[in-house]
Amino acid sequence: MQSKENSTVTVLPDTGSAQSKRDQVAEMFNNIAGNYDFLNHFLSLGIDKTWRKKAIATIASAAPQHILDVATGTGDLAIAAADKMPAVHVTGVDIAVQMLEEGKKKIHARGLDSRIVMAKADSESLPFTDGMFDAVMCAYGVRNFEHLEAGLKEMQRVLRPGGRLAILEFSRPRSFPFRQLYGFYFRYMLPLIGRVVSKHSRAYTYLPESVQAFPDGEQFCALLKRCGFKDPVARPLTFGVTTLYVAGK
Repeated sequence: MQSKENSTVTVLPDTGSAQSKRDQVAEMFNNIAGNYDFLNHFLSLGIDKTWRKKAIATIASAAPQHILDVATGTGDLAIAAADKMPAVHVTGVDIAVQMLEEGKKKIHARGLDSRIVMAKADSESLPFTDGMFDAVMCAYGVRNFEHLEAGLKEMQRVLRPGGRLAILEFSRPRSFPFRQLYGFYFRYMLPLIGRVVSKHSRAYTYLPESVQAFPDGEQFCALLKRCGFKDPVARPLTFGVTTLYVAGK
């Protein structure tokens, strides 16, 4: 039987495409980049901002100077870190160029060009030396890695000993009746709204499918341990809609 951590690669934005998952994900996010922020905030009712603040708080206590934001997208998490920690320098990387361009506009508008650098890079082959960062973070990106374990090992490699990891990822609520209500919204309403606004037929259908395939909770903590992280903890947020994973090195 295929394990959850390996099954994520089989969930693709376009099942009829011959492209790799990595290339499909990059193309998908490039196509929806202009509407991505609006849909993020609208579909989560704005709660995503609170989730990011909680993630930042877990690494802010360690007073990091250099932070890596993997799968940074349009830079929301990087910007939140810079706002919370005035002395921090953030490097954001992503494989979707158009997402990075949207992020650069936001960063420039906030006068954060000197503190946040955005660059194209693959999570499975990060162009940084071992132990370069005091903290590594990722919001809703690990689910899109082509090879989940390889990406996590790279994040562990560039994190310094004693550094902190913070990962936000969607998860599956367990409690009745919220599980059933949210399941209906996530499977039917969210894809419909996403398709109408983004004009992309698969992006917001891929989202619930990839969440279902993702090894959340204790399964993901076990995977983090296997990839070299220490004492991983899963903290469900908003009835388990999303989970904050925190670990050290």
